[in-house]
Amino acid sequence: MAKRRNVLLAGLWGMAAHAARAATQDPAGSDPLGSPQWPDLRRKYTQEAPLRFTDAVLVRTPAFADDALNVPLQIDARALQAVGGGIARMLVIADRNPIREVLAFEPLQALPLLALRIRLEQASPVRCLVQTRDGHWHVGGAMAQAAGGGCTVPGVTRADGSWSKTLNQVHARFFGNLADGTRRLRVQIMHPMDTGLVAGVPALYIERLELQDAAQQPWWRMQLHEPVSENPLLTVEMPLQGPKAFRLLGQDNNGNRIDAEVRA
Repeated sequence: MAKRRNVLLAGLWGMAAHAARAATQDPAGSDPLGSPQWPDLRRKYTQEAPLRFTDAVLVRTPAFADDALNVPLQIDARALQAVGGGIARMLVIADRNPIREVLAFEPLQALPLLALRIRLEQASPVRCLVQTRDGHWHVGGAMAQAAGGGCTVPGVTRADGSWSKTLNQVHARFFGNLADGTRRLRVQIMHPMDTGLVAGVPALYIERLELQDAAQQPWWRMQLHEPVSENPLLTVEMPLQGPKAFRLLGQDNNGNRIDAEVRA
């Protein structure tokens, strides 16, 4: 019996040593982008739920962004609309930013297609984690190259002091996209989106947005974080058929409210 116990213990120690060696040899946790930050990010944001890397989540960004304060980003998860009961939410993160979480998007009645601009502190994998209603995660990403410093320098309106004159003003417009049978909504909200990482400038950023119809039914929701660029410019695809009048509601982390009419 003692001999069998010793053999069993030796086997368990061998398995543990093999796991430790595997972790050392694969610090990126099989991430296609080879990011050593990925294993910690996965634990934080997905709690080890079932996950796969997939080309069904497209993340598009320039090969090199000249302006680290305004890095264009497009996320397209339309290929997952019929998977796992549909899409619950889309989470955008930048692995090497000092503030990693960029934005969370619940498409609701909109399409899972989103464009925006973000700040990058340095070259980093940028990825979208899409959770379907069955609890599974589907991850796509791209390597974003930038000159750096995008999170630790003030934006233009903060530097020239003009931000307070236009705070939370909204400019919105619909564009017909007949080829795809959708309406494209482009919204810009005037806001400094301060990260809190500039000396003497506390964090001031939009926390949440929701587009509602006249019956107060939400069509999409967003939770924004500091790495979204100054004066956020957001593009969302919506069904071609539907209401012509909406309200955009939101709030920043200081309690300043956003309330604007949006008409097709």
